[in-house]
Amino acid sequence: MRSTLLLAAALTLAVSACATTAPSIDASAGASASAAAASLDAAIAGSWRTPANVARDGFRHPKETLGFFGVEPDDTVVEITPGAGWYTEILAPYLRERGRYVAAIVDPMAFDAGRQRDYYAKARTDFEAKLAGGPAQYDRTAIVAYNPKAPVFGAPGSADVVLTFRNVHNWRSGGTAEAMFKGFHDVLKPGGTLGVVEHRAKADVPADDRSGYVGQAQVIALAQAAGFVLDGQSEVNANPKDTKDHPNGVWMLPPVNRHEPADAAKYKAIGESDRMTLRFKKPPQA
Repeated sequence: MRSTLLLAAALTLAVSACATTAPSIDASAGASASAAAASLDAAIAGSWRTPANVARDGFRHPKETLGFFGVEPDDTVVEITPGAGWYTEILAPYLRERGRYVAAIVDPMAFDAGRQRDYYAKARTDFEAKLAGGPAQYDRTAIVAYNPKAPVFGAPGSADVVLTFRNVHNWRSGGTAEAMFKGFHDVLKPGGTLGVVEHRAKADVPADDRSGYVGQAQVIALAQAAGFVLDGQSEVNANPKDTKDHPNGVWMLPPVNRHEPADAAKYKAIGESDRMTLRFKKPPQA
């Protein structure tokens, strides 16, 4: 009887402990999530952002997109080919205090002397100038230069998240897509996230397609072949107005607007492209 009472008392204490600590844990998690959301909101609302970039928030949905990808302020995030820094303006300050933002840019020296090397050299110079112009936001940004044919984005298993925005079509036409996705898999920690946003074609397109669009199934296949598991799909960046049959491809749409002046109203009414938003995971045991 004594042993039974002792067991009952022990169980009662255990249940009581769980009951008193669980709300504290839940409250702590809720507070952390709220702080992260507020930090992201502050980065998106930052006065340092270029007005032309802010004007595109309605098409790019940065809060919803980064939320879908699960980017946390203490993550190490590698952004692949950030271009002129649209997402840099958000991610670098968001990750500055507790995380790490890595901008992966194409190494100009991966190409022979000529137009391609000059193009990527200028892109790097312009990007570095942007960082230098905003030390309060960008001083802790790390840059890694990669060769698209054999990309290395950092030490193996060092990143929590890899992000790429509207780049897959370039890799497919350049014959480097498989190598790029392998590089993403290599740099991510087991259980890490790959977030992909890409112009979405109506169906599969040839490897040499020049429209700028890619079939969603083709992007999924590339990721799966590299060892990723599809973890989620979002329509946050969808645009049903995009007919995807533009004579000069996606670049006829904003913001490039490669069309005749007389067609300006037509393409403005469509807006930016219809885009897939895909979340992949590197398996925990990988």
